[in-house]
Amino acid sequence: MSARQITLLTQADCALCEHAKQVLAKVGADHPLAVTEIDLTSEEGQRLAMEAGVLFAPGVLLDGRPFSYGRLSERRLRRALTTTASPASGTPDRSST
Repeated sequence: MSARQITLLTQADCALCEHAKQVLAKVGADHPLAVTEIDLTSEEGQRLAMEAGVLFAPGVLLDGRPFSYGRLSERRLRRALTTTASPASGTPDRSST
């Protein structure tokens, strides 16, 4: 099983960003993840956020597609990682379950 690509758009002093990092570390113990963290205030971060529809940090892209922004749901991430197909692209979900 190859690692799923996670792009994490973060910013300084962001409690939700720290939460997202903890969720990714926990989920990464069970699923192979390749996590790339990008500062949301950088040129690349701003470009990715605009393309993905990320309104605020943290933004999460799963295999290059918008997945969520705001509080990252461990349950939703695990569910997406156990499906054989990549999640559908579209507007990121902000569910807090």
